[in-house]
Amino acid sequence: MATLPKQPHYGALPVTGFIRLADLRKILPVSDSTIWRRVRAGTMPAPVKLSEKVTAWRVEEIRAFLDQLGQAA
Repeated sequence: MATLPKQPHYGALPVTGFIRLADLRKILPVSDSTIWRRVRAGTMPAPVKLSEKVTAWRVEEIRAFLDQLGQAA
């Protein structure tokens, strides 16, 4: 499986909270399809359903995921 491209600095993310797909796209320069494929494969954190129409990722999990990517690079 191909590795994700190096991600830009993510220090602007809040320490806690949630991030929606549109904002996640700015941090991970990959397509929506790639994000969802990686979620299904278990290679990146799964989002949580906040309401019927709102899905978001926990910022803490995304930060840990990005840190892990940085260590693997």
